[in-house]
Amino acid sequence: MAKETEKNKPEEQAAEGGKEKKKGSMLKWMIIAVVVVLVLGGGGAGAYFLLNKSADKEAAAPPKPPIGAVWTPDVFIVNLADADADRYLKITMNFELSDSLAAAELDQMRPKVRDMVLGVLTVKSFKDLNNFEGKQRLKEEIAMRLNSHLTRGKVVQVYFTDFVVQ
Repeated sequence: MAKETEKNKPEEQAAEGGKEKKKGSMLKWMIIAVVVVLVLGGGGAGAYFLLNKSADKEAAAPPKPPIGAVWTPDVFIVNLADADADRYLKITMNFELSDSLAAAELDQMRPKVRDMVLGVLTVKSFKDLNNFEGKQRLKEEIAMRLNSHLTRGKVVQVYFTDFVVQ
């Protein structure tokens, strides 16, 4: 009998060891599966919140207003204030206005507008206008001069559609 018990013991031990091996292997795969699901779920949630935040920022940003009323004066041709050479400037521009009532006001005071713009242009030299910064300053100066005389709106932006210096 003792021999039979000893014989059964290794078989039982082998059977129990196989179950432990299967349990350990199965447990390992379950842990791996849980970790993979957590990583994928966390990545998906993170992507959702990041994309949702950028969509909120786009929605929160105020939309750019469309171009308002535009008023076009006549073409200006002036002599520049260069002492060393005879130069002239031919310029066509458009004024973007904050209100359409300002366009009617500019129409009524067209001679005054021409005089103001001519006054600004004739004191400029080629050196003042031959670079980007000079043209930007000229736009700002024209807008400021016109805005000081307007009562129903203001000049938001000055656009040069033709700018020739010779």
